[in-house]
Amino acid sequence: MSFVHLHTHSHYSLLDGLGNVPALVAAAKKHKMSALALTDHGVLYGAIEFYQECLKHGVKPIIGVEAYLTDGSMTDQDRSIKPYHLILLATSAVGYHNLLFLTTEAHLTGFYYKPRFDWETLKKHREGLIALTGCLNGPLARPILARDEKKLEANIARLVDIFTTDNLYLELQHRPTMPEQSTVNERLKRLSQTSGIPLVATNDIHYIDTEDASAHDVLLCLQTKSHLSDKNRMSYLGENYSLLSAAEMAENFRDAPEALVNTERIAERCNVEITLGKINLPYFETPDGKSGDRYLQELADAGVLRRYGCTTADAPRELRERLSYELDVIRKTGFADYFLIVQDFVNWARTNGIMVGPGRGSAAGSLVSYLIGITNIDPLHYELLFERFLNPERISMPDIDMDFADTGRDKVLKYVEEKYGKDRVAQIITFGTMAARAAVRDVGRVMGLSYGYCDRVAKMIPPFASLDEALQKIDEVKTLYAEDAEARRLLDLARSVEGVARHTSTHACAVIITKDPLVQHVPLQFSSSDPDTIISQYSMYPVDALGLLKIDFLGLKNLTILQTAVEIIEATTGTAVDLEHLPLDDPESFRLLQHGDTTGIFQLESDGMTRYLKKLRPNTIEDIIAMVSLYRPGPMEFIDDYIAGKQGRRTPKYLHPMLEKILKKTYGIAVYQEQVLQIARDLAGFTYGEADILRKAVGKKIKKLLVEQSEKMIKGMIANGIEQRTAEKIWEFILPFARYGFNRSHAASYALIAYQTAYLKSHYPTQFMAALMTADLDNADKIVKQVHESEKMGLVILPPDVNESFSTFSVIIDPATQKITNKIRFGLNAIKNVGEHISKEIIHERKKNGRFESLENFLSRIQDKDLNKKSLESLVKAGALDSLADRATLIGNIEAMLQFNKKIQEQVKRGQEDLFADLPLAHKHMKLKFDPAPALTTMQKLILEKELLGLYISDHPFKKYHALLTDTVNIASITVDGAVKDANHLMLAGIITAVQKIITKSGKPMLFVTIEDSTGTVELLVFPRLMEQYPSLWHENTLVRVTGRLSDKDGVPKILVESAEPLSEQRLTELRASNGAHQKLWLNLPHACTKDDLRQVKHLLEQYPGSTPVYLIMSNGSERKIKTTIRITPNEDLEQTLTRLLGKNSVQLQQ
Repeated sequence: MSFVHLHTHSHYSLLDGLGNVPALVAAAKKHKMSALALTDHGVLYGAIEFYQECLKHGVKPIIGVEAYLTDGSMTDQDRSIKPYHLILLATSAVGYHNLLFLTTEAHLTGFYYKPRFDWETLKKHREGLIALTGCLNGPLARPILARDEKKLEANIARLVDIFTTDNLYLELQHRPTMPEQSTVNERLKRLSQTSGIPLVATNDIHYIDTEDASAHDVLLCLQTKSHLSDKNRMSYLGENYSLLSAAEMAENFRDAPEALVNTERIAERCNVEITLGKINLPYFETPDGKSGDRYLQELADAGVLRRYGCTTADAPRELRERLSYELDVIRKTGFADYFLIVQDFVNWARTNGIMVGPGRGSAAGSLVSYLIGITNIDPLHYELLFERFLNPERISMPDIDMDFADTGRDKVLKYVEEKYGKDRVAQIITFGTMAARAAVRDVGRVMGLSYGYCDRVAKMIPPFASLDEALQKIDEVKTLYAEDAEARRLLDLARSVEGVARHTSTHACAVIITKDPLVQHVPLQFSSSDPDTIISQYSMYPVDALGLLKIDFLGLKNLTILQTAVEIIEATTGTAVDLEHLPLDDPESFRLLQHGDTTGIFQLESDGMTRYLKKLRPNTIEDIIAMVSLYRPGPMEFIDDYIAGKQGRRTPKYLHPMLEKILKKTYGIAVYQEQVLQIARDLAGFTYGEADILRKAVGKKIKKLLVEQSEKMIKGMIANGIEQRTAEKIWEFILPFARYGFNRSHAASYALIAYQTAYLKSHYPTQFMAALMTADLDNADKIVKQVHESEKMGLVILPPDVNESFSTFSVIIDPATQKITNKIRFGLNAIKNVGEHISKEIIHERKKNGRFESLENFLSRIQDKDLNKKSLESLVKAGALDSLADRATLIGNIEAMLQFNKKIQEQVKRGQEDLFADLPLAHKHMKLKFDPAPALTTMQKLILEKELLGLYISDHPFKKYHALLTDTVNIASITVDGAVKDANHLMLAGIITAVQKIITKSGKPMLFVTIEDSTGTVELLVFPRLMEQYPSLWHENTLVRVTGRLSDKDGVPKILVESAEPLSEQRLTELRASNGAHQKLWLNLPHACTKDDLRQVKHLLEQYPGSTPVYLIMSNGSERKIKTTIRITPNEDLEQTLTRLLGKNSVQLQQ
C-alpha cells in the first residue's frame, strides 16, 4: 500500500526535531514514497531547502506547518489559554502564501511563548489549505481527553466552518503505550462516521530511524534544561516517532486502511510550485520617470567627469570601451535598478558623514560602481575584472557588499527602511548548529558529567573538525574512546546530534529589500536577540534561490577608527585629511610596515603577518595587496617565494612567454583569481565569462567539471599554438592557484584601508592611537596591547581626570602653546560604574563653566542623581579626582563627600538659590572636612586602576622587574614579538591577575591562572602537584616566575606550567645584586625629540656621575643604537625625570 508522511519535523523544530532536510527526503526516497510533508513547529525555516531537495530527488514536496491556534485573541497574553496544535498543508500557490502570512502574523502579532494565531485569522487565510487535527494537543484531542463534549462540538463546528469536510482530516497516531492516544483515536473514528470528516494516519516524525530515539531524547533534555537521569521529565522514549515505511504504517493502522489511503489523496491535491532562480528586484524611483538604464548612464557619465576630469566622449578609449561594455551587460541582465539602489544609500551615507569602505569583494572590479560612487577604487588603475563581479555568460545576482563605519551602519539601514518601507526591508536569520565541541559539552551536561571532564574531552577535538575526523585522526581521542566507556557514550551521543540546529540568530550583515511587502515572499519573525528587529525566517541560501535582492551591510570597526582619527586630527590641528586622495607612495607609511609597527593596522597586525612584512619590506601598494591575498591557509606557502622574487633572490621561471605579462607583478606566482582568468583568456582563448566558470569549477573540486574544463583549456591552448606538453604543465600550474587564489578586487580594497590606517598612524600617531583605543574601549586585552604600543611610540597614556577627560580617549592640547602634545587621556566612560549619563554631565558642566577648582566646587556643580556612592567611589579610585585632592584621603572619606552632596541638595530644596547664583564659587559657602587616611602605596594605586579601568595605566607593577629578569634568567615577554605564540618551551614572569579553580574528573583541583607583564596577558594551566607545592602562590597580585610548555590546542595560547617560584622583593634584590656590575641605561628617543631636548637630557645625566654607561636608541627611519661617553649613577629621581622628558617606556635600566 502507498503511504505519504504528512506530519514531519526536521531539526528546524528547534531542539525537538533531529533529522536534517536532506536526510528526511533521502529516507522518504528509500521507502519509495511519492511525496513528503514538512511541518515544523510554528515556522517555515526549512520550506525552500525542503522544496529544492525534494525536486532534486523526485519526491513531491508538501509545504506545511504545525501551527499554534489559540482560543482567545492572538493579542491576548493569558498563560491559562494553552494553544492547540494544528497541521496546515498548502495545496496551491495561494495556500503557500497564506502559510507565509499566518506564520508571520503568529510571530509578529501573536507571539506569547509560542507563535500563535486565532480562529478569526485562520478563517481569513484558509484558502488553499488542508488541516489535520494534530496530536494530543490538537483542538479535538484535548476536549476528548477532558471529556468536554461541548468544547469538542464547538471546535468541530469551527473547523468545518473554516475548512469544510473537504479540507479537514481527523488525525490518527499509533502510540501503543499511551492510553490517551487510543482514547482519542477511537473517538475520532466514531466522529468520522457521524460527521463525514475523513481520517488520516500520521506518525508525527521527530527523527528518522528508530535508533535515533536516544539522540532525540538528548535534544529534549537540552530544550527543557533537564538531565537524562531526571524522573518525570519530557521524553518520547517508549514510542516510535521515526520515519516508518509504508508497510510499518499499514501494520500500525490495519484497522483504519482509509486513513492510509487518504495520505495519498492529500498528496495528490498538494501542488505548490515556487518560482526559483528568477531575479526579483525592487524598483528604483528615478527623476522624471526615466528608465533605470538611462539614469544609470547619466550617473556614469557624471562620474567620468568627476573621477577623470573629462566627458565620456573625450575619455581615453580604454575607459570608453569598458564603460560601454559594462553598461551593455547591465542593460541585458536587467540589473540597473540594483546599481541605482546601492549607489543611493551609499551616497546618502557619505553625504551624512558615515565613512564608507573603498569597496568589498568583486564589486570593486566594476567601473560603473566606481563612477557612480558605490566603490572608491579605480578598476582600470588596479587592473580589476568586471567579469569576476558580473558574468554575462552565467547570469546570477551580482554581489555588492558594503562596508560602513560600524557606528553608522544602523543609520544607513534606517534610511533604507524609510525609503522602501519597513514592510519591505528585513535582516536575515541564521541558525546556530551544534559543532563538535559544542555537542560534546551539551551532551555531557544532560548526561550529568562534570564541566571540567566535558571541557577536557571537547578541547581534544581540533577547532572546526568533526567528531568523526577527530576519532579518525587524533590519537588522544581514539584512546579515550577505546578505553573510557563513559567517554564513548558521550562521543557517540554527541555524534548523533552534531550539526543539528540549536538556536536562531540574526545574520551579521545580510539585508533583504523587496519591491512589494516581504510577506509575499518570505515568512517573518522577530530577532531572538532584539525584539524590535524583524528578520526573514528564510536564511541566506533560500533568499538567493528566490531571486530576492540581498545586500550585505557590514559594520567595519576599522572605518570607525579612520573616521574618528580624521575627526580628532581636524579638531586638534585644523587639517582636514582626505583619505580618498592620500599619496600612495608615502615613505613614512611604508617604513612603519617595514619595521613591523603594525598594531592597529587593518589586516596587517597579526604576529605572522608582521613577521612577513619585516622580511618583505613593502614599498608599494601592490605589496600590500599581495600580502592581503597570500596570508591565508593554502597560498601562505608562496609568501617566501614572493619575497625572494621581490628582493631579487629568486628569478621567476615562466612555462610560456605569454605568462610573463600576467605574472610579472607577482614574481611568477598566480596570487589572484583574476590572473587565472587572464591566463585562460590569453592562452586558451576563453572569454572572461568562460574563465570565471573555470575558476568556480576548480574551486568546487567537482571531478566531472574539472575534467571538462581541463580538456577545454588544454585544447584551447593547443589551438593557440602552445605545445600539448606545455599546455598540460600550465594546467597543472594554475590548479592550486585557481583553488587558493584571492579576489584581487577585494584585496585591493582592503589593502587601501590598510594603507590609510598606516598613513594616519605614521603621520598623526597621537590622534590615531586615541581613535584606536576608543574603538576598543570594551576590550581590556586589546587596550593593554595598544597602551604598550603607544608607549613604544613615545606617547604618554594618562588616567582619567574630570578636568581633562572626555567620554572616550582624547588628545591633550598644551594650554600654553595650543599645540598637540604626545599625551592621550583616558575617557570617563572607561571607568567601571560610571555611566554615559554622568560622564556627559561632567563634560557639559566643565565646557559651560570652566575647570573644577576644588573638590567642593566639583560636588557643588555636579548635582545629578547618577553621582551616587558607586559612581563617586569609582571616579575616586580610578584617579579621576586626583587633580582636586589626594586619592587616599578621598577613598577614606567617601561618606563625608556624600553627606556634603546631601547638604547641598537639602539647601536647594529649601529654596536657597543664592548658593547657586554663581556656581563656580559655590564651594566658598561650604567646606569639606576630612579624616586623615593612610597614604596609598604605588601598588595599591595600580590595583585600583586595574579594578576600575581593566588595566594598569600610570605604571605597571611588573615593569621595573622586567628588564632585570630578562637579562638574568632569560624570560620572554608575553606578547612582544609574539614570544608566546612562537616558543614550545619558555620561561615567563608576571603578576597574577585572575585565578579560576576547577575540579578534574579524578576529583583533584587544578587552576586556570592569568598572568600579565607590561606587554600583555597569557593563561597558565596549573596542575595539582604545583598547587600543593606552592599553596600560597596562586593569588591575585602575586609576582610569579614560571616555566612551561606552549599549548594552543583550542587556538588560544596557554602555558602548561612545569615549575614556578614566587618573585619576592628579597629574591629580586638577590638577582639585582648578582647582576649589578652589568648595568646599562638605555634611552629610547622618541621621533619628535629635538636638539634642545637632547641638550636637556645630557645636562640632566651629567648631574648624576657614576660608572653605569648610557646608550641611546634613535628611531629615524631605521633603529640605531649609540653608546655615549656619559656614565651615571642610577637612582629613582633620575629615572622619573628622564621619563617625564622622554615618555613612558623610554627609560630602561638594564641589569
